[in-house]
Amino acid sequence: MPNNLLGELRRSAAIGFGPGSVVDFRADNAPVSAVVAGLEEWDKSFPPKGLMNPQVIHEPRLQKKLSVSGFRLPPVVDESWKNERGEPDGRSLVAARFPQWLLCPSCNRTAPPKRWSRDPGKAYRFCADCTNRLPGRKKTFAVPVRFVMACPNGHLDDFPWHFWVNHKEGCAHNYSSDLYLNTKNPGLSGLELSCRNCGASTTMDGIFNISHWKNFKCSGKRPWLDGTSSETCDMQPRVLQRGASNLYFPIIESALSIPPWSDSLQESLSIYWNALTQVDETQLDGFVEMLTMGDLKHVLIEYSLTAKELAGQIRSRVKNYNSDEITHIRQEEYQQFVQANVSAKGNADEFEIRGEQIPDSLLRYFSRIARIVRLREVRAIAGFTRINPSDHSESKNYSKLSESNLDWLPAIEVRGEGIFLELNSELLSEWESNSELKTRARKVHDNWIAHWQKNNGDMECPLVISPRYLLIHTLSHALMRQLTLECGYSSASLRERLYVDEGEREMAGLLIYTATSDSDGTLGGLQRNGKGHRLEKTLSKAIDAMRWCSSDPLCIHGLIADDFSLSTCHACTLAPETSCEEFNRFLDRALLVGYPEKPEFGFFSQLQ
Repeated sequence: MPNNLLGELRRSAAIGFGPGSVVDFRADNAPVSAVVAGLEEWDKSFPPKGLMNPQVIHEPRLQKKLSVSGFRLPPVVDESWKNERGEPDGRSLVAARFPQWLLCPSCNRTAPPKRWSRDPGKAYRFCADCTNRLPGRKKTFAVPVRFVMACPNGHLDDFPWHFWVNHKEGCAHNYSSDLYLNTKNPGLSGLELSCRNCGASTTMDGIFNISHWKNFKCSGKRPWLDGTSSETCDMQPRVLQRGASNLYFPIIESALSIPPWSDSLQESLSIYWNALTQVDETQLDGFVEMLTMGDLKHVLIEYSLTAKELAGQIRSRVKNYNSDEITHIRQEEYQQFVQANVSAKGNADEFEIRGEQIPDSLLRYFSRIARIVRLREVRAIAGFTRINPSDHSESKNYSKLSESNLDWLPAIEVRGEGIFLELNSELLSEWESNSELKTRARKVHDNWIAHWQKNNGDMECPLVISPRYLLIHTLSHALMRQLTLECGYSSASLRERLYVDEGEREMAGLLIYTATSDSDGTLGGLQRNGKGHRLEKTLSKAIDAMRWCSSDPLCIHGLIADDFSLSTCHACTLAPETSCEEFNRFLDRALLVGYPEKPEFGFFSQLQ
């Protein structure tokens, strides 16, 4: 592959593996590991800069919450883009080689990239000595080393190989010499690092032991921003494997496109929206009239409006946008769902909801059931963490995607379908007033608060773990497990969206949905299961499946769960990582069905 091209990523993968993530590529069939570059490189390598780029999307509510003016899609190369010679013009995303150190799988030599052979325009490196011993044109490619250094502040650096081998005094080459990493026995204790110049050698045993690095300071390096970018950091670094799952946790914020922010009028206004929100109210009519003489002329025709009437509608939307309510994304979505009635049908281009008649057997438990026939979700990556996942979307303790504060973030848009359920508030209030239930939930909440304060200091925790939260979250998981058996989607394709609040903005609902980035809709199998007679059977089976677990009685009595859950395990309630909003925390199936000593704990204990 010419020009150091590494390969291709799906657009949706570029969000999960955003700036700062380490990705393994195959370049000319050779292994290359690289860290995805920051957002400044998007502007340099894939112009036009910022929101002038044609591959942008808008979602006003999410923009307001994240304090940006818009979102850029991970860029897709257009096959028609060619330079004057008819060749591809070279626009692409950038990644920097990481880790820098490479290992020859044949002779076990390990060294930085400058000490390996290369072919011009190729991203791979190879061992010349071992290649010369091979027949034909086969190359012995150098592979990325297995170990890297990272810290909770997001910094990333190569493993200190020379520090670990501890060269003997007087080693002539010391930090410029090659090292050798030989496997002599299984495990880290059988992996020996040595310097042939001075004869120093040591095993890799203990490299994951934090105590071995207590006097080792983090370098503060940020290779995804700039090869020389670093900052002062007092954190103690840790050794991780290059492909470890805890090396990168993206902070994903999302919003559903709901009326009026999802209709064609808002879409027509999108490129002018930021300007419209900044115009003084006394000058808005004149500004809109000027726009309707040009690009917005078709809006007047399409909606049969005068310029003054259009300005009035825009004024109303701007007022809504500038209010604090718009940043309560879940609350606004919840209101859209609960306002649906049996005959309702959304008329927005990106949002269609149909209320369903609640079956008699479910009237006791639910006050709303709705099929979301069409939805659009915008998912933006705001930052990332290493070592530990972010405790909550409100936490600001994460690493940035760019060195400077830009007015945009990367995002994708997905479309799909779903089922919305709202619990009966009267029955719910009666059920959650049980003092024993509150004590049960408080145990999880106290553990969560202790964890939150350890990671976020005095910052107020925005999440309260109550019986209501545990109930709705566990119900969501039970439904997803049953729906995968009935609607044709895999378990990893379904996602949950929880609407829980006990304050002034009281909410008690959940959305189970599926959405994909490569089509304008789905097959309808999920939302069809939201029809009353179908959902009645699905719910009954889902709750019945929660009555017994293959890990009982240990599971139902909470003896095998972590500190943030009670009666739960992999055999009954845990969901794929892509499906759960809370990393499989805050679950308790005893609140669905009760348990032998306390059947009244089960909200659905009487459901047959």
